[in-house]
Amino acid sequence: MAASALIVIDMQVGSFTDETPRHDADGLVARLNSLAERVRQNAGLVIFIRHDGPAGDPHHPSLPGWHILPDLSVLPADEIVAKTACDAFLDTTLENVLRAHEVDRLIVTGCATDYCVDTTVRSALAREYDTIAPSDGHTTADRPHLNARAIIEHHNAIWADFIAPGGPARVCRCDEVEF
Repeated sequence: MAASALIVIDMQVGSFTDETPRHDADGLVARLNSLAERVRQNAGLVIFIRHDGPAGDPHHPSLPGWHILPDLSVLPADEIVAKTACDAFLDTTLENVLRAHEVDRLIVTGCATDYCVDTTVRSALAREYDTIAPSDGHTTADRPHLNARAIIEHHNAIWADFIAPGGPARVCRCDEVEF
């Protein structure tokens, strides 16, 4: 059986404000809490990726926006990995954490679909991880050129057909992830 890790990207206070509404934010938090519980029950690892923004950024470590959403269930055994770019692997400890726990299957979730989640899914596939991208496990905001629902649907389709050494990703709903 593959050792699984749930990767929860950038689910931080600074990304979920009245000025930056995210598609189905409350529903996503509930689904991620449920999925995290199932991962833990199946001896998996839950890893929260927290963006450390530069000075002036709402995700700067000295600002309230840096904190993980209070409604997310973060337990002491969970890992927290800091990042400074869209790719959760780039110049972070993520790869070392995965190796230390002998993880070979990733469930990639979080915010924002079209930036950090997409980049991390592609990076995981390039590293030949068995990758699951839950279709209802990520969110984004409406963009000037496309609404959030269309962005999410587009990325789900791309990941399900992605050509990579570890790809494509398996796309299913959070409640359909099997262990």
